[in-house]
Amino acid sequence: ILDVETQKPPRGKWTTPPFDPRFPNQNQTRNCYQNFLDYHRCLKNTSRRGKSTEPCQYYFRVYRSLCPISWVQRWNEQIRQGTFPGKI
Repeated sequence: ILDVETQKPPRGKWTTPPFDPRFPNQNQTRNCYQNFLDYHRCLKNTSRRGKSTEPCQYYFRVYRSLCPISWVQRWNEQIRQGTFPGKI
């Protein structure tokens, strides 16, 4: 799990997340949470198989764009402590 400084996007390569038909409403809280879960699941599956984690960067960029930093920090701390409520 990366710290906030290493999670900053490269200059000039940041775009807004594309429309996701699973989350058509203005409230993007679920979208944020689902992309956070998808990112960590992707990391887990690709590292277990010994493959590149490059495809996971899409989920990373989307959740970093949508989620408040305080939520991400709290979720990462919960993952470290083993108390995260989501299934990764």
